[in-house]
Amino acid sequence: MSQAKVDKYKEEKANRQKIMRREKLKARLAGGIVAVCCAGIIAYIGFSIYDFAGSSKTISHITVDTSAVDDYQAEVY
Repeated sequence: MSQAKVDKYKEEKANRQKIMRREKLKARLAGGIVAVCCAGIIAYIGFSIYDFAGSSKTISHITVDTSAVDDYQAEVY
């Protein structure tokens, strides 16, 4: 191995704890950000469903013209 590679290896070995700590911190931050985003999306969807269900108005009467269906049934039977 060349002297440059040996020096680089020694430097990485000396700073290995710092590097690993930094990588773990980055991984935890990324996981935390993903968790917060997912929780926000789930909360938004839940609130939207709750708001939509709570704001719907009650329909008192619905009229349906079934004369075409009645005529068809009369022809078939």
